[in-house]
Amino acid sequence: MKKKWIFFLCWICISFSNQPNDSDLSVGFWNVENLFDLENDPDKRDDEFSLNGRKKITKEIYDLKIKNSAEVLYDLNVDVLGLCEVENLKVLNDLNNSYLSRNYSIIHYESPDERGIDNALLYDKDNFSIITSKPIRNNLGGNDKTRDILYVKGLYKNSVLHIFVNHWPSNYGGKELAIPKRKSTALLIMKQISQIQKNDNNAEIILLGDFNEDPSDENVKLLYDLGFVSLMEPMIGEPKTGTYLYRGKDYFYDQIIINKALNDDQKLKVINNSIYILDLPKYRQQEGNYKRYPYRFWAGNRLLGGYSDHLAVKVNIRKIAK
Repeated sequence: MKKKWIFFLCWICISFSNQPNDSDLSVGFWNVENLFDLENDPDKRDDEFSLNGRKKITKEIYDLKIKNSAEVLYDLNVDVLGLCEVENLKVLNDLNNSYLSRNYSIIHYESPDERGIDNALLYDKDNFSIITSKPIRNNLGGNDKTRDILYVKGLYKNSVLHIFVNHWPSNYGGKELAIPKRKSTALLIMKQISQIQKNDNNAEIILLGDFNEDPSDENVKLLYDLGFVSLMEPMIGEPKTGTYLYRGKDYFYDQIIINKALNDDQKLKVINNSIYILDLPKYRQQEGNYKRYPYRFWAGNRLLGGYSDHLAVKVNIRKIAK
């Protein structure tokens, strides 16, 4: 009987140690879907989102997009947030000013993407501090210009965390053409990771992003050769679960991928079972032909007034006491 009680108490302790708590670092990612300002930049293909463009956007529509996006930030409620499909620093400032629960600091670099969409990182400086950051230019060859990968090196409770914010090339223009582009992108980030690990074999690294591939697809799996795992992989096959829906099929394009060092009991550790998809009913369409699809803001040139065609994700990281 005594042994059973000891086992039960140990089980309780382990269970509670794997539960997220307020002292953890919460890290998230969201593809905001075309967060553009109202200006027509002649160097970008952004005219459809500008005033007098074909979407007939007004200041009121832009304000609604900002308001709805801030609502996602409120519901996600993370210390560190990677974003993709943002046009510039102005829209990030507008979003941050609309989200009243935190005053994020912002890391953003203009990339050469033809549409003008970039990656960014928002972080709560009370919980996370920056050592350095840089854009990693993704040269796909020819005249094909795409967004940079954003790299950020920061500190959480005096432990270093390396963050990469990704938005890999989409299948626009054909999947067969896009797969080699994503392979080139995967190899680029693997090169960067290898440089980090060369200097620190126990470096703790997390990849956030819209990879435009599932965890089981070939280019994401290249990262596994460096000891990385996608936290979304165990969810594959679960009914009505995913971050993106296309032609009625669920995908896990939005992923959080970590290396072995973030999965051990040294320095920092991702909390088991803390991976979370922000999948509230309001973030999916509830009726019609596109029932269960993420409730997006635009459907072509038709204003739906939702949030995004992607769902947001997050995870908790804990400082391991030694």
